[in-house]
Amino acid sequence: MQISDLPYPDPGVPDARSGPRFLVWLGRGQLGGQVKSLCWGLVHFCGVAGLPYAVGVGVDAVVDRDGTRLLLVGALLALVGVAIAVGDVMLHRTAVTNWITAAARVQQLLARKTAELGSALTRRVAAGEVVAVSTGDVEKIGWFVEAVSRFLAAAFAVVVICVGLLYHAPAIGTVVALGTPVLALSVLPLLPRATRRADLQREKAGKATELASDTVAGLRVLRGIGGEELFLGRYREASQEVRKAAVRSARMWALISAIQVLLPGLLMIAVVWYGSVLVLDGRLAVGELVAAFSAVATMLYPLRHFEEIAMAYSFSRPSAQRAARVLSLTRTDAAERPSSAAVRAPEPGGDLYDPATGLLAPAGLLTAVVCGDPDLAGRLAERLGGHPAEGADGEPDGKGADARGGDADGRDADGRGGNGRGGDSPGSGPTTPGRASVLLGGVALDELPLETARTLVLVQDKDPVLLSGTLRRLFAVPASGAVEPAAALAAAQCGDVLDAVLQAAPDGVDDPMDAHLTERGRSLSGGQRQRLALARSLVTDPEVLVLDEPTSAVDSHTEARIADGVRALRKGRTTVVLASSPLLLDRADRVVFLHEGTVAATGTHRELLHGDRRYRAVVTRETEEEERTARLEPALLREARTEEALTEIEESA
Repeated sequence: MQISDLPYPDPGVPDARSGPRFLVWLGRGQLGGQVKSLCWGLVHFCGVAGLPYAVGVGVDAVVDRDGTRLLLVGALLALVGVAIAVGDVMLHRTAVTNWITAAARVQQLLARKTAELGSALTRRVAAGEVVAVSTGDVEKIGWFVEAVSRFLAAAFAVVVICVGLLYHAPAIGTVVALGTPVLALSVLPLLPRATRRADLQREKAGKATELASDTVAGLRVLRGIGGEELFLGRYREASQEVRKAAVRSARMWALISAIQVLLPGLLMIAVVWYGSVLVLDGRLAVGELVAAFSAVATMLYPLRHFEEIAMAYSFSRPSAQRAARVLSLTRTDAAERPSSAAVRAPEPGGDLYDPATGLLAPAGLLTAVVCGDPDLAGRLAERLGGHPAEGADGEPDGKGADARGGDADGRDADGRGGNGRGGDSPGSGPTTPGRASVLLGGVALDELPLETARTLVLVQDKDPVLLSGTLRRLFAVPASGAVEPAAALAAAQCGDVLDAVLQAAPDGVDDPMDAHLTERGRSLSGGQRQRLALARSLVTDPEVLVLDEPTSAVDSHTEARIADGVRALRKGRTTVVLASSPLLLDRADRVVFLHEGTVAATGTHRELLHGDRRYRAVVTRETEEEERTARLEPALLREARTEEALTEIEESA
């Protein structure tokens, strides 16, 4: 795999059972690149290993005044120099290629997993950890993958140097051969402590990153309540903890580096001293002593890669563990889900049915859903999109259907459909035993391929994100083509938004669609961002559109016009709106009221407002005391009027 071939057509299915297994899987995935890097590393390091031997032979040739042998040594040195230079260049090229391709594979895997899980990812993994995995951890993983081949080549060079010395100068070679393992393994006792300190540093850095991202995301609110200094102080404390942890980790790695310099220096002193004694005794030639000294000096270079591979593994192992944790998350329980290839997409025009709550959204109608619990509304929106959200026990909500008063097929214990008024029925389609799956046209959404499920059902949560770029790029999303951006913008009442964006655009921009949005649309108000996100969702024109509080940040007049626009634009298409605004509810074809996780009542807004006390309390925010007062007011008024009439009669008499 070359850099020019990126991205991967298919990054593969990773072994995410643990961090080390994930690293092994990455290494196996690019064996060709590792072999190339190893071969060029052998050329480079073998050239380095051949230098001491060539120097020793050259010294002996000078001592013996042998010109022919000296010329051969010169040619050998030139060949070794070429091998070192070419090998170094190609080793660096192939090693960096391995680094980049491994990092790109991990990034593709993380991007694919993020797209698969959607907003459920940040509910299962902290946002700071996701940022750390997708940035710094990716580089550390790539570092270890590319360092493996260089370490193997360096280890081979060390063995070649030791064997060459044993053959060329056995007396001094024995000392070097015995001392080299000590040099290579001397830092092993320090690695666990260094790894723990590095892990602590990364943990604190992840928390600081999460705190920073949360602060930036809520900066507008913090300024409104004057909380900038409070959060700034918290971030200062977190950053100081990161600094202290980094200093402690750096001290340990500095100690390891010092040992890697000190012990080879001691070995070199021992070689020179012992070699000089052997030369004076006549048991060692001067050239052999020079060769031994050069070998020990040269060995310092490949020995550095022993320290590098230890550091690379220490830093990449927790990074790989975090990446494996994210990659091991699944959309649903794979053990219970049948093969997606065996599940056929539903026919167009099917009803949307949730067996866990008993909610039925008839095809082609605008259905409004009222939940007393905002968290329940968010989880329901995820379920309707085929993404069972995790409950408090860590299991998908679909597995807890029994705990919410209904069994797997969505019926209550008394056999009704769960709505308290005869029940909504999905019509057809069995569910997987032990798991309540949302059905579209009788087909379970979470059993369909993700691409198919997202084409059929689009969920816009209550906090949609606008990416930076032009408005034209914002609306360049997969869509049916039946709805133009202009129609969607008009339905979402974005006229003033277009004017504001165009006014803030630089000179020369005449079309608001070419105006540039800042990151997350921070230059716009909350209501403006919400309306742009709604228009983007309308452009896609899915078979089923699920909107979670789409107008919570707009005024009542704009909200009424948006409700009319969405109703007109989505005519004949299935739309589910989770809201509690009377303006939206009054324009819905059908309103479903959920109480304690199950359907409690269905009808129009006006029918439920007059016929269901719990619904009225949620929609009007009416307390029990206010309700009692409202019931008593007519009787008290009649009583007061009666007393007033009696008083008038008495006075006239």
